[in-house]
Amino acid sequence: MANTGSSSLATILFLFLFQAALLKGAAQEIVVSQNLVTDNVSVVEGEMAIISCRVKNNDDSVIQLLNPNRQTIYFRDMRPLKDARFQLVNFSDNELRVSLSNVSLSDEGRYVCQLYTDPPQEAYADFTVLVPPGNPIIEARDEVLSEGNETEMTCTAMSSKPAASIRWMKGDKELPGKPKVELTYDKMYTVTSRLTFTVSKEDDGVPVACIVDHPAVKDFLAQKYLEVQYKPEVKIVVEFPQGLTREGENLELTCQAKGKPQPQRVNWVKVDDDVPSHAVITGGDLYIENLNKSYNGTYRCVASNTVGESFDDYILYVYDTAPSTEPAAHDSRAGEGAPRTVDHAVIGGVVAVVVFAMLCLLIVLGRYFARHKGTYFTHEAKGADDAADADTAIINAEGGHTNSDEKKEYYI
Repeated sequence: MANTGSSSLATILFLFLFQAALLKGAAQEIVVSQNLVTDNVSVVEGEMAIISCRVKNNDDSVIQLLNPNRQTIYFRDMRPLKDARFQLVNFSDNELRVSLSNVSLSDEGRYVCQLYTDPPQEAYADFTVLVPPGNPIIEARDEVLSEGNETEMTCTAMSSKPAASIRWMKGDKELPGKPKVELTYDKMYTVTSRLTFTVSKEDDGVPVACIVDHPAVKDFLAQKYLEVQYKPEVKIVVEFPQGLTREGENLELTCQAKGKPQPQRVNWVKVDDDVPSHAVITGGDLYIENLNKSYNGTYRCVASNTVGESFDDYILYVYDTAPSTEPAAHDSRAGEGAPRTVDHAVIGGVVAVVVFAMLCLLIVLGRYFARHKGTYFTHEAKGADDAADADTAIINAEGGHTNSDEKKEYYI
């Protein structure tokens, strides 16, 4: 016991003399030496941190670790400071390594590794305590939205150190928010981000996520699913016939309407006229039997809900009774059953070719008749030259006489 007491007393005395020597040499310049090294430390509040002082080339000088108040935590392998959270991890001539458990904000500051030489050498480790934010809180201005409307959401990350950053995701698309940072009385940071956007019917059921980024936490998020109401989407489907609509046949149309909320009312009307009196309407189905041309026109299906109303049109054109060879069947929706228009360009081309051929024929015939007309007058003149009177001239022109002095003419 006497030896133990003497050893403790000697240690205390040595520390006292050592501190006195340091105070005496306070006026001396303290050297920040590359021979003594340490590392900055960042640790999450409540976790454990390691502080290490390392000497590259030690000449048996004393290593000690001081807290931000310059109180000695460890002197060689002895701990004068009465804080059991500090524990010795390793001590040698070249390293003093100490652990600090259950870190709190009060532990933050600059720790000093000191090598007792002349003059003393020091290295500094900045000790940073990270405080993660609380669970993010996401709030929406509107619980139920209508397509085309603008909405606003806010996300708050409270009491963190340092300040957190907030990102927004709508589905797999990132949206820009407007952050606001506040410093609270306890030197913590509260960050609020505000997001404004316009919704469409495609956004119904899509999650909007608020993602908090902070050095102490990863993938910290809160999300909210959008509920978007939209007016009906309307489509008319031809159930019968599959081809052209002809006189005497039946017509069956189905109106498909989908919206949120589901359409409460589906109605059939005929644009600019009344629906045939014998037409049968059952819910979204329209049935007309024994078609005739008086039924031609545009039939419209109208569906509505609390958001609005929409419609789709079907243009009915009733053809004559089917001939022996029917044209190819096609869908007669929305005017596609109307008679096919004649291609005027083709007709114009054919007329031009015919006119050109006729002109060519007239030119050829003109030249032909002109040539034969010249020959007739030449023979007539030939008969008249040798005739005493008109009758003789006609007979001579027809070749009914001979003349040894006959003149020869050539038509060129």
